[in-house]
Amino acid sequence: MALLIKNIKKLIQTEEKPIRWRAGKDMQNLPCIEDAFLLTVGDKIADYGKMSDFSEDMLKDIKEKVEIVDAAGKMVFPAFCDSHSHLVYAGSREIEYIDKIKGLSYEEIAKRGGGILNSCKRLRAASEDELFEDAWKRLEEVASFGTGAIEIKSGYGLTTEDELKMLRVIRRLKEKSPLTIKANFLGAHAVPMEYIGRQTEYVDLIINEMIPMVASEELADYVDVFCDKGFFTPEDTERILMQGIKYGLRPKIHANELDFSGGIQVGVKYNALSVDHIEYTGDEEIEALKGSETMPTILPGAAFFLGMVYAPARKIMEAGLPLALAGDFNPGSCPSGNMQFVLSMGCIKYKMLPEEAINATTINTAYAMGVEEELGTITKGKIANFFITKPISTIEFMPYAFGSNKVETLFLNGARC
Repeated sequence: MALLIKNIKKLIQTEEKPIRWRAGKDMQNLPCIEDAFLLTVGDKIADYGKMSDFSEDMLKDIKEKVEIVDAAGKMVFPAFCDSHSHLVYAGSREIEYIDKIKGLSYEEIAKRGGGILNSCKRLRAASEDELFEDAWKRLEEVASFGTGAIEIKSGYGLTTEDELKMLRVIRRLKEKSPLTIKANFLGAHAVPMEYIGRQTEYVDLIINEMIPMVASEELADYVDVFCDKGFFTPEDTERILMQGIKYGLRPKIHANELDFSGGIQVGVKYNALSVDHIEYTGDEEIEALKGSETMPTILPGAAFFLGMVYAPARKIMEAGLPLALAGDFNPGSCPSGNMQFVLSMGCIKYKMLPEEAINATTINTAYAMGVEEELGTITKGKIANFFITKPISTIEFMPYAFGSNKVETLFLNGARC
């Protein structure tokens, strides 16, 4: 099919040539076109520009019927890319939420069998079909807020059988959903109860059994480790990443959420696509990131929900680095996949300008999940993933109205969702 969106009040983040990311002061740069049109053919962006430059001749070589949408008073944004989620899980953990209200820390809850281990117990008891149906509903929810691409991690199984089960669910979601989905193997999310006190043996299991089997079924794009205080050490992390790389899985890291863990440095050393959470980021971590191809990624929802310190977003950008913001949808520390809220949090809590936060939730998160060549900007030849807003006054209204859904219509692969 072909689609012509005309009379767009403002077309956001138009790029003549594909870019990898925006970094430093350039994150304040957000190319836009007022009174614009956008033309898609099939699943690709074919053309765009000012309405004054539009001609019916642009349509003469298009063989299929062209659907025309009038977007007067509305804006068009590239769909959000969410480079970090745990969307496949069984059951909620609102009781732990009450424990948090009463003052228990994330680590205290984990030590008594809560947290990730609680989700592990529930997931092991769930069938693949049950996990798929629940995850499908969550995918529809995140799409309703404008997300067009999402990375989904395993990590609640913590046995070979159950990690594979999670990854097979993610594969089913990939096959059925119009969203662009990347799968991440996170067997090193926590040490399961049966391996408490025998952490090295569990790392051996991940290396010797899980990763080879994940790779043999081609179930994952990435390998991940929770390298942090009370979880996996830098030494554990290095061993797992080396094995993942051997089997063709590029690293991504959960790092420095709970303390200065060395996770960022390990991520950079092994050319991780991203290091995520990074609440504890200091001068040494920033120096390690400079000149690397690793995207520092902040997860505002988790820090907000857990009442944690906020990562130094401004310091990271002032160092000339790129920065991404992602969702972290999961049952324990961020039970929300709303990327509009993440965008707002970037401005409200991290003092990012709207332009910076928009770049951080689109092109920079596209890079953080390895799809920057296909998604993240309005560029000819890229996949036609974008949304039309409800009538809004300015781009600043997007983060400002943090409690409202500003998306009117989402288009993925050139088709209305």
